[in-house]
Amino acid sequence: MTERSIIALVSAPSGFAGRTEAVPVGSPWWADAEPVNQALEQLLGVPTSVLRLVSVEGGDAPGGGLVTYHVEAHGEPDRTRLRPAEEPEPDAPRRLPWARLGGPAELIAWADTEIDRTGPAVQVKTWNLSSVHRLPTANGSAWLKAVPSFFADEAAVIRMVAAHDPTLVPEVLASAPFRVLLGNAAGNDCWRVTPEHVDLIVPRWVAVQDALAGEPRVRPSAVPMPSFGLPETLVHGDFHPGNWFDSGVVIDWSDVVWGNPALDAGRLIEFCPPELRDHIRTVWSEAWLKLRPDSRPLDALDAARGTSHLLNAVKYQEFLDNIEDSERIYHRDDPANELRAALKLVLR
Repeated sequence: MTERSIIALVSAPSGFAGRTEAVPVGSPWWADAEPVNQALEQLLGVPTSVLRLVSVEGGDAPGGGLVTYHVEAHGEPDRTRLRPAEEPEPDAPRRLPWARLGGPAELIAWADTEIDRTGPAVQVKTWNLSSVHRLPTANGSAWLKAVPSFFADEAAVIRMVAAHDPTLVPEVLASAPFRVLLGNAAGNDCWRVTPEHVDLIVPRWVAVQDALAGEPRVRPSAVPMPSFGLPETLVHGDFHPGNWFDSGVVIDWSDVVWGNPALDAGRLIEFCPPELRDHIRTVWSEAWLKLRPDSRPLDALDAARGTSHLLNAVKYQEFLDNIEDSERIYHRDDPANELRAALKLVLR
């Protein structure tokens, strides 16, 4: 991934103030707002919030290149560090609440009615699918997350899972429509996934899925598949190790659907290194056979690897249909890529 530099179009309390020169930042990922705000506060002398991505030159989704953002300054910036520029459009179709002026501050103000914050809120991430702030409290960090209206009610889903295994999910501190306050998930993420991580998380999630099987409690999968003896149940929808912590907690529950649990295993296998795939197949299938001895989990998994790509293609197209034009660059190629991946599995 190439490095990222940023240009900020800065709106201040007194009105639009201008644009910065290009500033290098430490993370290549477009959605990472924390290093952007750190660099801008050092440059402009006031705290800022990233509102949205305006344009990208170079780089490949989701990172790298020269990225222009619309930024809100919380105080009057040092205008000697700014140059004249055209003010960003005040609104646009499908713009999300946190991408508008005052949006991040409104989220923090709501959180402050629910918890006792002990220091400045830190904007960690913002893009078309979520806004995430880290809030310091006397009991450690709390996490403020907002999502679009086409996502699931994350707080309700976490409570469903917690009823069967509260150690598998973060604690819900407070919630309102399309926003949630979560307790801190201990440990480190599992992007560098190991067999031990699979052993820790996969059987526990299978047990919860088995316990939740029955009448649909969230929207059904847009891509049905044969059951192979497995129940229709809650499907995480983005069950990759980047959403796991080595403490055993799983996060990011807003993509859930109701469908065949093999869809999650198919998603996991696509994200993991090839040398782990046989281990995942074994752990996942043995967990289901203990609970459903007459099922055929490996046959389900073979079918689900292609079906998972089809489900992702539908999901990514839903993103494109519901986000403003300037942020479509995050997902523009994703539906076609997922369809090609599904076709590759069929033709091999």
